[in-house]
Amino acid sequence: MGPALVTPYTLTIDPGLRDLRAADHLLRTLAAELALPEDAFGCTHLVRDGRPRVVLSLALPSEPLHRTAAERLAGLGHAVSPGVPDRVGRAVLYPGAASLTGTLTVADLLSRSAIGRVAVLGTPEPPGPATPLATRDHVRPQWQDGTLVLTAMPAAGGTLVPFEVPDPTPCCADH
Repeated sequence: MGPALVTPYTLTIDPGLRDLRAADHLLRTLAAELALPEDAFGCTHLVRDGRPRVVLSLALPSEPLHRTAAERLAGLGHAVSPGVPDRVGRAVLYPGAASLTGTLTVADLLSRSAIGRVAVLGTPEPPGPATPLATRDHVRPQWQDGTLVLTAMPAAGGTLVPFEVPDPTPCCADH
């Protein structure tokens, strides 16, 4: 299913970015400038064509908002096209994202947000609903078969943490 099927009102923005942190920042900035509602989805997508980059997608809840957003983004000089580039976007903006701070149980994470499932690396079974998850205030699920899935990994004391860290060390930082 993915963001393209959540709503028919989707668009892609290609700002020519090369890293996820800058893409996350731009998505949050655009959401504020466009006053996007809580039920909007904003995702990043890795494009691996002759010009590797990160593009953004927005899935908006209504046709008028979609039209207004597309016009305003184009007016700001962004390259905007209809639809989404793929079905596996990494969600930055999604319903409930702002409430996923601190340590929550898996059940709380699922009930507070649009995330439909938590998968733990190296484990075939999902975690129990009472399993604590330390969000590090950075929860980036990805669309998989029409469901937002948060990939987590085990941490100390039986806690889980999202697989994606908030401040990754850049490749080759030590040389």
